[in-house]
Amino acid sequence: MQKQTLILIKCKDAVGLVSTISNTVAEHQLNIITMREYVDQEQGRFFVRVVCSGEPHNAEKFAHDLNHRLPSNADIVINPSRKKKIAILVTKEHHCLADILVRHYFDTLQADVVSVIGNYDNLAEFVDKFDIPFHLVSHENKSKGEFEKELATVLNQYEVDYIVLAKFMRILSPDFVQQFENKLINIHHSFLPAFIGANPYKQAQERGVKIIGATAHFVTNDLDEGPIITQDIKKIDHSYDLHRMKTAGKEIEKSVLSRAIQLLVEDRVMLNGNKTIVYKS
Repeated sequence: MQKQTLILIKCKDAVGLVSTISNTVAEHQLNIITMREYVDQEQGRFFVRVVCSGEPHNAEKFAHDLNHRLPSNADIVINPSRKKKIAILVTKEHHCLADILVRHYFDTLQADVVSVIGNYDNLAEFVDKFDIPFHLVSHENKSKGEFEKELATVLNQYEVDYIVLAKFMRILSPDFVQQFENKLINIHHSFLPAFIGANPYKQAQERGVKIIGATAHFVTNDLDEGPIITQDIKKIDHSYDLHRMKTAGKEIEKSVLSRAIQLLVEDRVMLNGNKTIVYKS
């Protein structure tokens, strides 16, 4: 298979950017396979994801030419790391973790799961079956600061690209979020803010909801309000009891989180303030 070059660009919008990028790519004997661009007209920002066949003969000059010809302070990434490293944070629920580890085992995740970290040891035996390191970092009898310091120490051993909160039931402090900015990915049911607190599925079932869903998003200091990566829903009806609703909800959570990871490891997600640009093709 012929090698490819991936180019990700974020910059101030200007006339002729597509032409500039295309001409520069052509000068370096690369052929564009796909080029997906987006302009945020309110913010005057330009975003593009370009996939080319081949690789530049002089990568340094290619990067220099792009940087020189695009608006100042352009954010240009050429061939980001192909296989991302992922750590997973868990508590007690297994469904999202199990889905990720099975995909990793059969090499369909397109990423390396380098560690699983739990604040309980309930899932340690299961993780061991996949020959992936499990670290217990208990929060009990510790301040939030002490707990997060230990958590960060373990994470920093692995130099991860993303940290997936697979039903990790701890609220992270602003300092921790800042330390791993744009790396923390969360999954939650999409009942928020309608059914907050404990037992959201029970609340929803008692209310007779007709749609359930899940949302995968980046973690920010605003609880469950970070930039959304992907979402999905499932229509239900009055016949769904609490057990059936929870089962359906877990299936959606698994599929949404898996889709979010896929988009991230393929470098199809670009942050734009509190929103995302997601290139699905």
